[in-house]
Amino acid sequence: MEQRLSLVTLGVADLARSRHFYETLGWRSGAAPDDDVVFFQSGGMVVALWSRESLAEDSGTVDSGGWGGIALAHNVGSPADVDAVIDEARAAGATITREGAETFWGGYSGAFLDPDGHAWEVAHNPHWSLGADGSITLPS
Repeated sequence: MEQRLSLVTLGVADLARSRHFYETLGWRSGAAPDDDVVFFQSGGMVVALWSRESLAEDSGTVDSGGWGGIALAHNVGSPADVDAVIDEARAAGATITREGAETFWGGYSGAFLDPDGHAWEVAHNPHWSLGADGSITLPS
């Protein structure tokens, strides 16, 4: 298997509410209003929103309704950008779990939960190179 990720699907309780949240953050989808899944192009990968029930069934698992032990991350070019994205998330209805602050690893980050409780970190890592398209280059 190649070392890459193509798609992340977030199981959501209310597709319309979740779509509105991400569109308020500026994300765009070509999905029709009545589609049962919403796809967002995100750089070289796709983020999808789909009902939790359907996702659990398709994945062959039982939805316990709790946090799934995963956090998504959005890296930006500066600490000020972290604060700006946290403010955008707040305005879109996110629950801010951690305001932007210096980190133990020498960066700056904040965190929020989307309407379905999916954890997002917004981070500036001065040790990584961030491309114009949002891609990350790790140090050698």
